[in-house]
Amino acid sequence: MKYAIVTGGTSGIGLGVSKMLLEKGYYVFATYVGPDFTDQMLNYEAVKIDQSQRHEVYQFIEYVKSKSDHVDCIVCNAGMSIRKSFTETTDEDWDRQMEVAVNSHYIIIRELYGLIPSGSRILFTGSQMAVHPHATVLSYGVTKSAVCALAKNLVKEFEGTGTTVNAIIPGFVATPWQKEKPEEIKQNIYRKTAIHRFASVEEIVDAYRFCIDNPFVNGSMIEVNGGYCYK
Repeated sequence: MKYAIVTGGTSGIGLGVSKMLLEKGYYVFATYVGPDFTDQMLNYEAVKIDQSQRHEVYQFIEYVKSKSDHVDCIVCNAGMSIRKSFTETTDEDWDRQMEVAVNSHYIIIRELYGLIPSGSRILFTGSQMAVHPHATVLSYGVTKSAVCALAKNLVKEFEGTGTTVNAIIPGFVATPWQKEKPEEIKQNIYRKTAIHRFASVEEIVDAYRFCIDNPFVNGSMIEVNGGYCYK
């Protein structure tokens, strides 16, 4: 059986990707934080860890190693946004966001490197905030820029193995988090998007599926944004 890790894999894009991988026959370890996730799915294991806490990341890695001697797909999807202005963002706020989006994923891939077979898939979830740095949360945009840089640089580490590393850069997606936005803000985003709506989770998941199915897609930053322009 093939094994996959999906961080932040119990809601939104992460849950959508997890279900797609299950359909492809993977056993999925999905990390999450927050209220207990109680849904039951065959070959799907939700593991509650706080990726801003490095010791918990290492505990998760050891748990995966205890369950399998190989990991065929790693989807680095977890991220964190602390909504404060530039001058109000503390050192701790900055560090937590970087730890979740960048550091924890670097550590997971590094520590599992020897368990990743040739021809595997590594995917990152980026953000339009990394492409168009206009967000109100500067630190979030920087973490996602770092995510894209990490994906590009990892390509060289897996050169010659057939393992590919790519990043999906979604536009605005109809996840529970986005649905909480005030209607006025949503309408403003619609006007800046040529399709005049948010993407569905399924439309974004198709980009992950494409990268998994096509072994020649490597080192790509794939934008799926409906023709979004922040201007």
